[in-house]
Amino acid sequence: MTDDPRLEALRTGMVVSYWAAAQPGDPAIVSPHGDRTFAQLNAGANRLARALRRRGLGAGDAMCLLSANRPEFAEVVAGSQRCGLRLTPLNWHLTGDEAGYIVADCGATALIADARFAETARDAAAAAPGATVRLSVGGHIEGFDPYDEAIGPEDGGDIDDPVLGTSMLYTSGTTGRPKGVHRPRGATAGAGGAGSAGSVLASFRAAGDGPSMHLCTGPLYHAAPLAFSLAVPMAQGMGVVLMDGWDAEEALRLIERYRITHTHMVPTMFHRLLTLPHEVRARYDTSSLRFVLHGAAPCPVPIKQAVIDWWGPVVFEYYAATEGGASFVTSEEWLARPGTVGKPPTDDHVRVLDDQGAEVAPGEVGTIYIKAPKGAEFEYYNDPAKTASAYRSGYFTLGDVGYLDKDGHLFLTDRSVDLIISGGVNIYPAEIEAALITHPAVGDVAVIGVPSGEWGEEVKAVVELQPGRSASPELEAELTAWCRGRLASFKVPRSVDFTEELPRQDNSKLYKQRLREQYRQRVGG
Repeated sequence: MTDDPRLEALRTGMVVSYWAAAQPGDPAIVSPHGDRTFAQLNAGANRLARALRRRGLGAGDAMCLLSANRPEFAEVVAGSQRCGLRLTPLNWHLTGDEAGYIVADCGATALIADARFAETARDAAAAAPGATVRLSVGGHIEGFDPYDEAIGPEDGGDIDDPVLGTSMLYTSGTTGRPKGVHRPRGATAGAGGAGSAGSVLASFRAAGDGPSMHLCTGPLYHAAPLAFSLAVPMAQGMGVVLMDGWDAEEALRLIERYRITHTHMVPTMFHRLLTLPHEVRARYDTSSLRFVLHGAAPCPVPIKQAVIDWWGPVVFEYYAATEGGASFVTSEEWLARPGTVGKPPTDDHVRVLDDQGAEVAPGEVGTIYIKAPKGAEFEYYNDPAKTASAYRSGYFTLGDVGYLDKDGHLFLTDRSVDLIISGGVNIYPAEIEAALITHPAVGDVAVIGVPSGEWGEEVKAVVELQPGRSASPELEAELTAWCRGRLASFKVPRSVDFTEELPRQDNSKLYKQRLREQYRQRVGG
């Protein structure tokens, strides 16, 4: 027991209860699907905890949640946290088979699903018969009990014996089946992992003086929004405005309407905001912003510079993933070294190694390895072989390549799996994408290597155009010339294809493997 009630609330999963007592009528959740004050959110979490216990769930059991951004998502998170459950949010883009694999693999005994995804929920339940407790949110799902009816009769008062729960998110599974990233109970987890979480939290709190509201721009099933747009704001007593799908102008409207102070975004969102017509951007007051956090994908230097020019030095960046974190950088630090993702907290926190495992010199590109803190090492659930392969002498890699400069600042080059080898030369697609995305006709872009009889691979750009722009041979030539004026000749795309939509999910992850497979199938490669 501690004398600090807020710290004790964090340790027992009762942080929403703490703020419900301190500011019961303040908004906790604002969404298109309903709102909750802190008192209402806390009562719902208590009712859910009791309903789940009544159905046989106890500390250590697993539960899955398939839901859009709605108040019940926050209730389920808060409820599972206070009754010791291990919660796995599900990506609602998954097929029923894919979702069912995760429900079964994580050993879930309960599945709570949004009626909006009824078909996926039914298929997932059929594939995971161990999930015998099934509740539906926002409507009817065959074989599921209504969530409101299940929790309605329960007492909303705080439970007497809270036990801290945890979460286990699954990797995206761009190659093979996804795996759960599991940590000991109470260990630092999620996208803020060791090395970046402390700096993120310190800056988040420093920007939180005075009335604060957070805008959640991404899906809560993803690690970064779950951590930085729900868990962290709630721990600080901030209300959270939930977007149900990304729209650039709607984000600006919400920032002005709710005087948003904090938010988390990804680089594609920055790009969409910047390409709004000037008169649209000027229509909204964004002066309330004090802390704009971003990560999840590399951000081209011109894009980030333009955002800082627009909003001021309120932009902060982290380098991390579900498995853990490496670094953090403020606007001021980034402006001094454009492109850096920050300086790791200690000299030994990040290592850059060559293919033989030897450390490379400052400025040389290699694979980035991140130190796993004692007591918070992750494991891939039910996959000891993958866990063992992820570590090298206490360090793990996300598969990214980059370098440390002479002063220890980290720069990302690309992902090793996306590397293009053409004529024996290594080419990093991110550099080419950063050049193309600044062209006014380009809405989104992916650069991949495609088979070439002469070079082994050659560079191809696949472009999603801005609204109102049309594909043509002339535009392809214009984009190629645009790159030629900004890149070495061997990096310039040999061809440009146009597509209506790239395979990018709303967590900003671009599934290049799908693109590569499409082109290999065309040539029989």
